[in-house]
Amino acid sequence: MQAARRYFKSFASGFVVAVPVTVTFLDYVGYVARVEGASMQPFLNPEDRSFNDVVLLNRWSVRNFKVNRGDVVSLASPRDPEQRIIKRVIALEGDTVRTRTYKNRYVRVPSGHFWVEGDNFGHSLDSNFFGPVSVGLVHARASHILWPPQRWQRIEPSLPTDRRPLDQETIDHLEEQGAVTVPKT
Repeated sequence: MQAARRYFKSFASGFVVAVPVTVTFLDYVGYVARVEGASMQPFLNPEDRSFNDVVLLNRWSVRNFKVNRGDVVSLASPRDPEQRIIKRVIALEGDTVRTRTYKNRYVRVPSGHFWVEGDNFGHSLDSNFFGPVSVGLVHARASHILWPPQRWQRIEPSLPTDRRPLDQETIDHLEEQGAVTVPKT
């Protein structure tokens, strides 16, 4: 009986320490998540695979809402805050982007927002559907593919060449024509 009591006391004290440490780690440092769906194909969940990629989501790197063009981020869906989505950052606040299907052809991203898109155009609900996204919705940056083992890699920021923000000369020309819209936030 004495041994059982010592075991329980040891277990309970370890549990009391482990739970807050684990919760703190998950809240501030990072966690692992499975990527579902086709919106980020072919980069994540390539079509020839029968299982989903698993990524490391780094919360620490976005603690000050600092994201870069080309980062793959996890964020709360603007349409359903309970749902987490994973998308690529295409443009930052102040950038002007040519949209694919949004109601305005050219959009200047307002302060405190960014433009996100899935890599698989036509299979992604992204900024082309709901517009610029508040930086406050970002949870983490995907930093590594962890599973499957043959796909282990660091995720480097990258932008498709046709999805880069517009240069200043093009913006000036479009503004003269009244073609650039700044959405109300």
